[in-house]
Amino acid sequence: MPAWHLHPDVLLLVGTLAGGYAWAVRRVGPSKVHPIERVVTRRQVLAFSAGVLNIFVSASWPIHDIAEGRLYSVHMMQHLLLSLVAPPLLLIGTPAWMLRWVLGKPGLALAKFVTRPLIALVLFNGVIAALHIPAVVELTATSEPFHFGAHTVLVLTAFCMWSPVLNPLIELPKLSYPARMVYLFLQSLVPTVPASFLTFGNTVMYRVYAEGPHLWGISPLTDQRAAGLLMKLVGGFLLWSVIAWYFFKWFMTEEREGVDVLEWSKLEGDLNRLELTT
Repeated sequence: MPAWHLHPDVLLLVGTLAGGYAWAVRRVGPSKVHPIERVVTRRQVLAFSAGVLNIFVSASWPIHDIAEGRLYSVHMMQHLLLSLVAPPLLLIGTPAWMLRWVLGKPGLALAKFVTRPLIALVLFNGVIAALHIPAVVELTATSEPFHFGAHTVLVLTAFCMWSPVLNPLIELPKLSYPARMVYLFLQSLVPTVPASFLTFGNTVMYRVYAEGPHLWGISPLTDQRAAGLLMKLVGGFLLWSVIAWYFFKWFMTEEREGVDVLEWSKLEGDLNRLELTT
């Protein structure tokens, strides 16, 4: 077990996120919303705080230290926290005015492109696939700067992937409830491929984890198979939990308002096409 120690870069990151959020709420928010509107809600503050805490836990001792060349299963759990837990919490916790202010006009134009559902899926899953290439895994386990850069790209593309489901801006692409469920279902299928290689492989794919210190008597092959199961089962559970949430929201919306969401989405698409032709 690696000895306890602080990670100053992680402290700086989470301090910047938390401090910047608080400063923006106090100094910027009042000028961005109507006087009778709330700058931020309690739910948003709690969600953003949970997202920041998640980043701190996943990037600090002991998870980060065990993930580097000791247990690949812990490395996998770190990736799940940084891609499927922290980004949605941060998006839920960010008010629309704040995200619009942070992005600015150039950032908003770029975000409109990279958060299109198909592009977002390709970007995120392309990064996931790249992070399972043996040479990349070796670098993330042996080079701290590369590890930080890889995690940064992972989190940024995770924001893109979650955006069509959770972003608060009307300017960015956002899916209807049924489309969100299909979108997340597709996302739950893609990681099955690398998870299968990890779970059912008979040899250890990554030399750094085969030769590194074996904690708690866990063999490298068992560790690799556990990583594959975590990727498939835990990742799938997180995505399917969100799918179930949106299913019940869709159902409750129809019950409360008497509106067929599928028919409304079709009508909305027809109206958009009519506007384009005129």
